[in-house]
Amino acid sequence: MRVWKFGDDIDTDQIIPAEYLTTGDAAELARHAFAKLRPEFSKEVKRGDIIVAGANFGCGSSREHAPRALVGAGISCVIAKSFARIFFRNAINIGLRVIEADLRDIEDGDELAIDFETGVIRDITRGVEYTFKPLPEFMQKLLDSGGLIPYLKKQRAIKSQ
Repeated sequence: MRVWKFGDDIDTDQIIPAEYLTTGDAAELARHAFAKLRPEFSKEVKRGDIIVAGANFGCGSSREHAPRALVGAGISCVIAKSFARIFFRNAINIGLRVIEADLRDIEDGDELAIDFETGVIRDITRGVEYTFKPLPEFMQKLLDSGGLIPYLKKQRAIKSQ
């Protein structure tokens, strides 16, 4: 999975500028992700790519549009030194995997492999491994289901059988 590298304090307005908040459609939002910060992003991002960022990723407003735009763009995971708490929560609810880890040595275009269960990130480009604390099992189940709403629908279907 290919890396898109960002710095510290990437706020939700940088992820999806306010003028594009007229829809909740993930695919439409994805067309405008990072429009002002990295205009090439929406045209060059590929399904499965990863965002690696510094501290305080997703700060700013509490809108769910930001993680929804990243899911629509095909981002498989955001790895950051730290996240704004509301972004972290929204990401899990939307079904976007998030990992807290400091990967400052990673660069744009590097290739990573992630084992979400064991908490290992392999930097294929440099042959280095990093570790992180995996999310609790119940959060993994939410993510495996595609987020909170799909998880609840699945649980409801199981109970009604």
